[in-house]
Amino acid sequence: MYLRNTWYALARRDELGDSLSPFTVLSERIVAFRRSDGTPAAIEDACPHRKLPLSMGRREGDTIVCGYHGLTFDGTGSCVAAPTQAMIPSTAKVKCYPLADKWGLVWIWMGDPAGADMAKIIAIDNHGSPGWTLTNGDSMVCGCNYLYLTDNLLDPSHVAWVHVTSFAAPGTESTPLEVKATDSGVVVSRWMLDRPVPPFYAPLVKFEGNCDRLQHYEVRYPALGINMSIYTPAGQGGAGKQLPADAYRMVSYHFLTPVDDTTTRYFWLQHRNTDADNAEITAQVAAGARRAFEEDRIILEAVQKGMAAKTSPHLDLALDAGALRFRRNLQALIDKERAAAKS
Repeated sequence: MYLRNTWYALARRDELGDSLSPFTVLSERIVAFRRSDGTPAAIEDACPHRKLPLSMGRREGDTIVCGYHGLTFDGTGSCVAAPTQAMIPSTAKVKCYPLADKWGLVWIWMGDPAGADMAKIIAIDNHGSPGWTLTNGDSMVCGCNYLYLTDNLLDPSHVAWVHVTSFAAPGTESTPLEVKATDSGVVVSRWMLDRPVPPFYAPLVKFEGNCDRLQHYEVRYPALGINMSIYTPAGQGGAGKQLPADAYRMVSYHFLTPVDDTTTRYFWLQHRNTDADNAEITAQVAAGARRAFEEDRIILEAVQKGMAAKTSPHLDLALDAGALRFRRNLQALIDKERAAAKS
């Protein structure tokens, strides 16, 4: 079901503090906290004695004391005290998960700890460049399998029906899509020329009149979406053209963390090239994005229920080409990883 040797977003940075915070990632129960030096730690949320969640215990310094019989574990998963025993049992240990702080998020590595290289966390182009600003980000819980979200993030056409008051505009319902597979994922994109600016972006672009608009929908394995929107004055955009100075660019980063088969934690950040110091516009963009993603959530939770209870076959449309290719390629990576783990 899941690719394991990769980084997943566990929490927003401000969500993880001194208290014991329980999470479920890839159907594994995890307890995380920040050590006294501020570094994050995460271990299996189950005491090896009777599997009481360690998150029901208490902090003592940089250790967790089980609330049943006092077995005590440090941030590496090692048992450092067993009050009811003459000696600490050799099997008194729990799994430890590497964590990293980056881009305002806490990331967790779910596979072989030896591969947990922070350099594998996505780089954000133009981060720190003059005129660009990165939002603090937000998150929500979606009651659907993460692959329905990757489907959605490879489907520019849905905006014509789901996001009528925000991202929809003439051309979004019918302009042909270009699908391209890369080593890291799948890209679905299209330029729409000489069209009205959609409602969400109309107050943000720095020119008047119609626009040339790029929808770049990319998902990298296993569950990282990059939606790039580019707007130029009509006649100045299109494939292969150099962008004019007043082109508006917004890049949304979407990080999907499977909780289990039917639940996904959805994180996002937004990066734009205008109004870097304008807090009012930043708040406006953040609120508009959340409204749009809530529209997606309502649709996809209903899709989850409909597909789980279907009494007739579903069909795929031409617009699903990118999503279907992504699913096939991801499954091949998962199968390869599982085969390597067994060998």
